[in-house]
Amino acid sequence: MMESCWPAAARDPKASRLHRDWARKLDAKDKYVVSATRRDFSWSNTHLVKGGLAAAIKGLKKRTPRGLLAGSPALSKELHRLGLIDEYLLVVHPVVAGHGPALFVDWRASRLKFLDARRFKSGVVALRCRRG
Repeated sequence: MMESCWPAAARDPKASRLHRDWARKLDAKDKYVVSATRRDFSWSNTHLVKGGLAAAIKGLKKRTPRGLLAGSPALSKELHRLGLIDEYLLVVHPVVAGHGPALFVDWRASRLKFLDARRFKSGVVALRCRRG
């Protein structure tokens, strides 16, 4: 989903300056993909995660001290199950969609410790938590 949007936005003169700037930042970042089927990626700096998931993610965490972000509900669930998520950043948008992927379906219950919250002008709230 992101691969189909952001690389083009970085070069689109009709895109807003904010979108172009964000797209360029994303383009410059390393992106790691966990997939059993994909092998080729058109987006620059995109790397396939190889080997066992737990060992691969532990290695990535050591090499990226500023942290990793997971953008897939299925991957997030597996990382949670493996105990590999150090911090949860839950971004709440003031919209009731009524459809779409649900993040916490079939997750094992876990207590989270609230760290802080940030409210944006748009009404979006970002909550930072750790396992409690």
